[in-house]
Amino acid sequence: MNLPEIVGKRIRDYRKQKNWTQEQLAESASLHYSYIGGVERGDRNISLETLEKIATALDIPAGELFRPEVVLDKQQLLDEHMKMVSGRSAEEIALITKITRDVIWGMGMNN
Repeated sequence: MNLPEIVGKRIRDYRKQKNWTQEQLAESASLHYSYIGGVERGDRNISLETLEKIATALDIPAGELFRPEVVLDKQQLLDEHMKMVSGRSAEEIALITKITRDVIWGMGMNN
């Protein structure tokens, strides 16, 4: 995926998070809705000024639009966690478990 496609996808994702249509984003950014469509598809090489208008309309820092989406794979995360705790003592693992439990419960995710 090239940079215009990454930026376009991020714009689309943030727009959808706000439950906005392309028309609503275009209006908020003072742009034409067909232009937003081209940007989201990665067909447009937009200026920094236009990028700033879109980021401001979405109420996000412009730099967020350059970060590729991170896809979290549950198994990879579990494997990473296992690597972090392997080789630790039973006491350390108990402490890590307690901290994790406290954080999860504190976030209201105690399912």
